[in-house]
Amino acid sequence: LVALALVTIIGWWRLYVVQSTSTFMYSITKVIPVPVAEVDNQPVLYSDYLMRYIGSIHYAVSKEQLNLDSEDGKRRVSHIKQQSMDDVIAEAYAAKLAKEMNISINDEDFELFLTAQRQSNGTTMTEAAYQAVVLDYYGWSSSEYRHEMKSNLLRQKVSYAMDDDALKLANGLYDSLKLNPDQDLKTLVEATPTQGGSKAAYGVSGWVPKSNKDGGRTEAASKLEKSQISSVIKSTSGNGYYIVRLLDVSDKQVNYEYIEVPLTAFTNKLQTVKDENKVEKFITIQ
Repeated sequence: LVALALVTIIGWWRLYVVQSTSTFMYSITKVIPVPVAEVDNQPVLYSDYLMRYIGSIHYAVSKEQLNLDSEDGKRRVSHIKQQSMDDVIAEAYAAKLAKEMNISINDEDFELFLTAQRQSNGTTMTEAAYQAVVLDYYGWSSSEYRHEMKSNLLRQKVSYAMDDDALKLANGLYDSLKLNPDQDLKTLVEATPTQGGSKAAYGVSGWVPKSNKDGGRTEAASKLEKSQISSVIKSTSGNGYYIVRLLDVSDKQVNYEYIEVPLTAFTNKLQTVKDENKVEKFITIQ
């Protein structure tokens, strides 16, 4: 009993006082699901925070040659800690809302999502090859990567499900373009009022490769004829809706303009929870 109490005290001290981010403590938190924070009574797991943090640090050191002992490195570490905390709080809150809204990820949808992540330049990497890339970039195992992607996909589904204003705004813009396909997109966006919390934005891609990863805009543009407008499409990165018009095309590149309607309902709801002091962090990040 004394030994168990001693181990518990040391573990608590390492996590909540020293705030150890070692792989050993990460392994402990995977076995013992202790919280690093709480959002609206939903626990935020310490293991999720450490997985995100360790992966980001791995990338910064191995791919960006970040010196963790330098002043810039220390500032970057603080930023990564804060970003990791913000991300896992958002994902935990999305999981809470998913239960309330009866939203889940079925195996078929998840496998399709993972396959899409492995696609590039018209080809699909094997699972083994893609996992080798993930391991090289983030140091994540296959199970860790799948866990992160499932959390990401669930957050996307929740964000889309709760944002009726964004969908109504996107559909309204598309209806207007169906009536008058030659309208100037930028003028249309500027004349369109905000719908609830959603405001449309206009953009132009310039010449980009047909394999460009940009939330699905390039893929949609590649299927159009010149001056043709796409239907409303969901961003493959889960951040909103797009309407795309192809401006020009060559063998390997496309040039298009687009309307973007970002999702805001989830972000605004989470911010309200923070403003109401319903987020409690159990560690302090400078």
